Amino acid sequence: MDRDAEEGSRAGREPRQGPPPFDDAFREIHDAGREGLSAALDTGRALRGLLIADLALARSALGRALMWVSVAIIFGASSWLLLMAALIALLQGVLGWSWLASMSAAAGLSLIVTGIGAWQALRYFEYTRLSATRRQLRRLGLGHDDDDDREIETHKTEAR
Repeated sequence: MDRDAEEGSRAGREPRQGPPPFDDAFREIHDAGREGLSAALDTGRALRGLLIADLALARSALGRALMWVSVAIIFGASSWLLLMAALIALLQGVLGWSWLASMSAAAGLSLIVTGIGAWQALRYFEYTRLSATRRQLRRLGLGHDDDDDREIETHKTEAR
């Protein structure tokens, strides 16, 4: 049979009805699985590269941020000392307070501001506990909590 006749007989055939042969189906599933795995590996490599670059950027930014925080603390502290010296001079010179009373008032103001700062710092440190993330991980059964330890110990003592 010549080539044109063969192509004509193929074109004139109706599409095959029913499932494909087993080996064709297996080959298609295998190829699709390979493509899916390849795509997943490529995605993993891309995410790994992104994470490495992001961590490098964060490390660099953290160093610079710490340097500027140090500068801000130094100049803030020196400004606070000068402000307290001016307050002492004002209380002693203009209002006629004694040196002891003037310095005690400045120290009291500094202690009040220190207390407020410590209270706010402790309040914000609570956010570093990652409570929402830990709660979600516990819901998934992945987290471990101190409450879990207490429950385990309670069950052990009840069993005895």
